[in-house]
Amino acid sequence: MTRIALIHALAHSMAPVNQAFHRDWPQAQLMNLLDDSLSSDLAGGSNGLDEAMHRRFERLAAYAVDAGAQAILFTCSAFGPCIERVAQLHPGIAVLKPNEAMIVEAAGRTGPLGLIATFAPTLQSMPAEFPASVDLRVELAAGALQALNAGDALGHDRIIAEHARRLAASGCTAIALAQFSMARARAACEASSGLRVLTTVDSAVQKIRRLLA
Repeated sequence: MTRIALIHALAHSMAPVNQAFHRDWPQAQLMNLLDDSLSSDLAGGSNGLDEAMHRRFERLAAYAVDAGAQAILFTCSAFGPCIERVAQLHPGIAVLKPNEAMIVEAAGRTGPLGLIATFAPTLQSMPAEFPASVDLRVELAAGALQALNAGDALGHDRIIAEHARRLAASGCTAIALAQFSMARARAACEASSGLRVLTTVDSAVQKIRRLLA
């Protein structure tokens, strides 16, 4: 059986990706590793993705490999350089950034793409991962993550959906939700914007299944 390690920096990322695997690839054996201090340290600190942060990611990946993982899917979109180094250290297994599959899918579309995040550091690193040919329009859904943390899931979705509506009004032809924790807002965004909404969760699960199944 294929064992896939899911490494999370936000507790809210766990349920969406596990649900997607159970729906689309129930045969996969999942192991979940959570360190939610990664996101809080990045948001509250001044050191950014420094060498200490890289080493934390390397240790998490080493644990997953020692536990027999044949692939690692990181679900934290704000840590791209750390994940890239992990991939270099473990060339024998698939190591995926959470957003790379969605970026490929989005890059194949025409017209402006709206990218929404609820975690500010995500918008410091993720836009640079898109090809220069993509007309990217980014928005931070301020307050949405705080609402989710407080147990107001509907408020979280409503804030994100309002940004989707604004991006559609600005001329975007599709919306991309930058974080796994945002996948639950997909239906609300589609209803408010009338556009196709891409999620990192669905794209990532489909890609890792193609690689390993």
